[in-house]
Amino acid sequence: MSDKVIHIGGASGFWGDSNLAAHQLIASKKLNYLVFDYLAEVTMSIMARSRAENPEEGYATDFVTVVMKNSLQAIAKQGIKVISNAGGVNPEACGRAIEQLIQDLGLDLKVATVTGDDIAALVPALREQGTKEMFTGEDMPGQFMSVNAYLGAFPIASALAKGADIVITGRCVDSAVTLGACIHEFGWTADDYDKLAGGSLAGHIIECGAQATGGLFTDWELSGRWEDIGYPIAEVSGDGSFVITKPDKTGGLVSRQTVAEQLVYEIGDPQAYILPDVVCDFSRVVIEDIDTDRARVTGARGSKPTPQLKVSATWKDGYRIGAYLTIRGIDAAGKARKVAEAVLKRTSGLLKQLGAPDFTETSVEILGAEDGYGPHARGAAPREVVLKLAAKHPVPMLLMALLRELTSSGTSMAPGISALGGNRPKPAPVVRLFSMLVDKTAVTAQVHMANESWDVPFGAGEPFDAAAITRLEIPSGTTGGETVDVPLVQVAHGRSGDKGNDSNIGIIARKPELYPVLREQLTAERVHDYFSYLMTGSVDRYDLPGISALNFVLHDSLGGGGMNSLRNDPQGKAYAQILLDMPISVPKALLD
Repeated sequence: MSDKVIHIGGASGFWGDSNLAAHQLIASKKLNYLVFDYLAEVTMSIMARSRAENPEEGYATDFVTVVMKNSLQAIAKQGIKVISNAGGVNPEACGRAIEQLIQDLGLDLKVATVTGDDIAALVPALREQGTKEMFTGEDMPGQFMSVNAYLGAFPIASALAKGADIVITGRCVDSAVTLGACIHEFGWTADDYDKLAGGSLAGHIIECGAQATGGLFTDWELSGRWEDIGYPIAEVSGDGSFVITKPDKTGGLVSRQTVAEQLVYEIGDPQAYILPDVVCDFSRVVIEDIDTDRARVTGARGSKPTPQLKVSATWKDGYRIGAYLTIRGIDAAGKARKVAEAVLKRTSGLLKQLGAPDFTETSVEILGAEDGYGPHARGAAPREVVLKLAAKHPVPMLLMALLRELTSSGTSMAPGISALGGNRPKPAPVVRLFSMLVDKTAVTAQVHMANESWDVPFGAGEPFDAAAITRLEIPSGTTGGETVDVPLVQVAHGRSGDKGNDSNIGIIARKPELYPVLREQLTAERVHDYFSYLMTGSVDRYDLPGISALNFVLHDSLGGGGMNSLRNDPQGKAYAQILLDMPISVPKALLD
């Protein structure tokens, strides 16, 4: 087996991530590849609006004007290849902007773009076929803002094989920017399923930037400096295993625990992580500390991909507005609730007088009074809270009435109201996600470089039936003996995120001996009961014995999710923190 190892730096986790990451990773002088992940469902809709106003926009412009402008000389000097989905809904325009920058800097670099993800032209046929939302069964809305299929990694590898130095894509799966480099460097084929799964996992670990290197870590006090937190580097081997590390002398932390938290982040069923190129099984992945800030990851498995691609479409469903007020003094929470009640009643009355419909949805949260904890809130009476009041309505200007009446509370309602001046919000579109499946045969991925273009066909797939998965048989173990009640965080750590309107909570035992305790105590039913005040759906629980972890999917738990939600935590980012406060009974002998 070859000893070849490639070094891939993850420089962006979303559009808006720190521009310091690229400079830091390049300065490490360890990289073969620098990859950037910019896209989320809402990002695509924002970019679609931008392209509608200007046909030369619709991509992450700061990737060109800031990141590449400041880094391209060093990238060229070190021979680093760049792969990014910064192309958004207009990868060719992004590619042209990069080519102009290369010319302006007097460099000699080849740029390739990958297209084919925009399938808006297929919508009429899909509508005629009666295509439904894949999770809710809803019919298609009348009009979409963006419609993009998730492409895979082989078009990226094809571009690299033709000599591309920079590859710009539109909507591909987040991990594909990493997997594409691995396919090219190691010559992996479409049926190297375990290797493809390993490369995909490497991409998944580094796709969210510093989340793998101490960012969002449960034991945050151990995660070092944040002002110069190190961004992740994946050192990938030809067998699909890899080591996660970060640049020397940077802040943050790389350990088995930090990498495990990122592994469980938003993966749903760990035995059915479905990507365009492979169906991954991460349930038996093992993570080991091998040195300071170095963790080795092995054991990813893969199987044949499906014959379909997931499509992420966005559409506008009315408008929303949200505003915040700070309220101080004795019984601040009580004052805040009375303000919210009065403002909503007053505004609803005004809408009725105008003959207009009432708000389609409203949301009140008292931040500082632990409203996010629902029945698990503690009884202390805060003397300072933030009132969050939000609403939806089909007519944007009618939402301004809510803002006006909330502002008027500063002179007509509770004492102690204050707010940051000159910071009034405006109505914004409610962007909803519509997910569906499309046959791969209907989608053509294309690569464009210089004056040449070519198709990259998808490999064969086979239908996937999650019900047919052979679930792992895990011995129950023994949790007998004298027990003591402790907060879950004392024996586990975790990470949470979202997929549409579903939240995902991964909980990892602090040591393998505690895994049977978690499996016994953290049932799907108990987690459902704990979060019943936030959700209307069911809870699924999955095992990851390789890292002694459980993964929970809480269906219909985010108030619509993303830009469709009025909640202060529309992506469930704090759900793991809420669950880690749950009391569980642990054998005294296992507590250290």
